[in-house]
Parts: sequence; C-alpha cells; structure tokens
Amino acid sequence: MVSNLPPNIRVGVVNVSVAGCKIELFEKMNYEAYASTAAPWMTNIIKAYGGNPYQHLVDMAKLAQKDGVIKGILLHQGESNTNDKEWPNKVKGIYENLLKDLNLRAEDVPLIAGEVVNADQKGACASMNKIIHDLPKMIPTAHVVSSAGCPCRPDHLHFTPAGYRELGKRYAEKMLSILGDKVAAQNDLKRLKAL
Repeated sequence: MVSNLPPNIRVGVVNVSVAGCKIELFEKMNYEAYASTAAPWMTNIIKAYGGNPYQHLVDMAKLAQKDGVIKGILLHQGESNTNDKEWPNKVKGIYENLLKDLNLRAEDVPLIAGEVVNADQKGACASMNKIIHDLPKMIPTAHVVSSAGCPCRPDHLHFTPAGYRELGKRYAEKMLSILGDKVAAQNDLKRLKAL
C-alpha cells in the first residue's frame, strides 16, 4: 500500500486480534459472557487486552487519531462463527459501535473484510465465505476481499505465509481502489462546482 501512496503518507495499523475467538468477543454487551466460557489459552490472550479486546481496540485507535486519520477498518474473522447467519448483523453492531466510539462516519471509514481459506484450497470453513459476502447487504460501506488462490496450511484453517502476504496485498488493493474512487468522486464534484 505504501509503495502506491505519495512518500509523505504513512500507514499505521492498530492490530487487536484473539486467535480462535468468535465475533461475540468484540460485542460491547456480550463479551464478558463469551470470555467467561473461553478456553484457558484464549483467556490469556484476552487478559493481555485488559479483559476487553473491543475497548483495547478503541483505546489504541484513539491514540492513533492523535497523530493520524483512520481511513478504514480491516476485519479477518469468521472461522469460529462458521455457518452463523447472524454474523453479518453482529459485525454491523461492532462496526457501528466503533464508528460511534471513535467519532467516525461510515462514508469516510469503510469496513474491509477478508474471506477465510477458500474452497479452492479445501478450506475447512469455506462455507463461511458466503456469509461474509452478505456483509455489504447489511453495511453499505463494507467490501469483501477474496481469498481465492491464497495457499493454506495442512489444517485448511490458516494461510501459509505466502497466503497471508497475498491476502494482505488484496486488502491494500481494495483500500487503494476505495481511496481512488473517493478522490475521483471529489475531483468530479469540484469540476461540477466549477461549472
């Protein structure tokens, strides 16, 4: 992404992730109930985030806002919610809470969600990708990044390093496309106002 932006633009990432968790861990009203049933290995990760990964994400994002502008929210989750048809609605609630808690507008901060390991790689949870593709129906500013062709490990749950790099490139391409569309739209608007 950086190689396709002007040299004066810096890109930062606020990463808050809990391996193997369901999306419920990031719901403001439900995270405690979910965390109380988590496996010991997951509990240790949750503790590293002060017991509340969502709030940790908000706190880190507020720090980032002191020096920068949040341009997008990346999401890669779904394996633990495979076949949960309510997942897009749960994600919508989390996204709306983030926008509110960070004083952001959806039209300025799209949600970019990546697919889990694809069926073409015999992904163990590939059926979740159909549900992930429902996000834009629930969230007009959501976009989905394909994992097709991204190689995975023998567990068919996790990508290989090359697979993660490819998926990361696709996230960047999607974000650059959205930013380009916004710049083009702003330029069109300026031209119309000039007429």
